[in-house]
Amino acid sequence: MGVSLSGRHFLKLLDYTTEEIEYLLALAADFKNAKRMGMPHKYLEGKNIVLLFEKTSTRTRCAFEVGAMDLGMGVTYLEPGSSQMGKKESIEDTARVLGRMYDGIEYRGFEQEKVECLAENAGVPVWNGLTTEFHPTQALADILTMREEFGDTKGLKLTFFGKHAGNVADSLMIICAKLGINYCSCGPIATGEGATSYDPEFLAECERIAAENGCTVTVTDDVEEGARDADVIYTDVWVGMGQPAELWKSRIALMSPYRVTSEVMAMAKPTAIFMHCLPSFHDTNTTVGKEIAEQFGVTEMEVSDEVFESKQSRVFQEAENRMHTIKAVMYATLK
Repeated sequence: MGVSLSGRHFLKLLDYTTEEIEYLLALAADFKNAKRMGMPHKYLEGKNIVLLFEKTSTRTRCAFEVGAMDLGMGVTYLEPGSSQMGKKESIEDTARVLGRMYDGIEYRGFEQEKVECLAENAGVPVWNGLTTEFHPTQALADILTMREEFGDTKGLKLTFFGKHAGNVADSLMIICAKLGINYCSCGPIATGEGATSYDPEFLAECERIAAENGCTVTVTDDVEEGARDADVIYTDVWVGMGQPAELWKSRIALMSPYRVTSEVMAMAKPTAIFMHCLPSFHDTNTTVGKEIAEQFGVTEMEVSDEVFESKQSRVFQEAENRMHTIKAVMYATLK
């Protein structure tokens, strides 16, 4: 029997089996090929979706909008402040209203419990475009990118530099464990302001899943250990959207030794690639980048500009792949 995800929510990768994740990745690759060949695939014509954004975005919004239109669907975008969800109307009531008008709902915002609450009450598929805890569509795009580069990904090593834990890091740990990819988290093992660490229960669950699939989960503060034999070096911004700006001081102090530089890339395999979920502070060409440089004298944060712009960088390939994996999720759950 083939995989069927019709009517399912897409809230976190822990909810999905290895076989189901493989199905979504294969579907995404097919959609990417169809897009490149100019083959129409308006398989969901007549359906409509709504995008609920409490956190703004470039890639997530564009990926959902273009993906939905490619599939023939209508799209409504509700930006932060343009709906009454959580203010004059409860999340439960919002879900019940939107579920009667739309065939699917995307949520991008804060607590995971919000997207879970939408799913419990909407009566239609709900997709997680990012919460504080998880970013599952990003992880799918990352694995698609790795497979385009290496083919079979089982047994490869992906090392995440910087923060231990976070929505991208957590989702990558899950998907790597489910697909047999060795995951290494390399960052400061510390306590106090700015420090990050994995929830012990979550870490234990990922270690259990990894063992079932013949791979490992490693947490280290040793840069050389993290980079050694890595096929992928991955990083993310040190202070995420919605986190207090006061964190920059402590995070810069803690994370700077884990900046991805050409020296770090040289410690990895010669064929290693660099990946980042974006946006990235690799220069001072942003308002935040300029402010950080003026305040702390740091012109490059989680990754050097040299690595970001290098031939090893696959960051914009990842960004494109968000659209194809999101398209796969929408199609699979709505068909």
